[in-house]
Amino acid sequence: MLAILFLVSAVLFVAAYFTYGNFQARVYGLSNENKPPSEVYFDGVDYVPAHPSVLLGHHFASIAG
Repeated sequence: MLAILFLVSAVLFVAAYFTYGNFQARVYGLSNENKPPSEVYFDGVDYVPAHPSVLLGHHFASIAG
């Protein structure tokens, strides 16, 4: 019974992920062609894209305090 519940829940989560994600993309006009501000306003001083590993470290430092 638990396996059936797990499978049904997994299928519902996957279906919701794709349907709600597409809905959000339509409503907010999301697109992969949109560039982030660090690329649009790149000046080499203030607006610089961060390296993913540095960004991950800053994320955890902000959470940990």
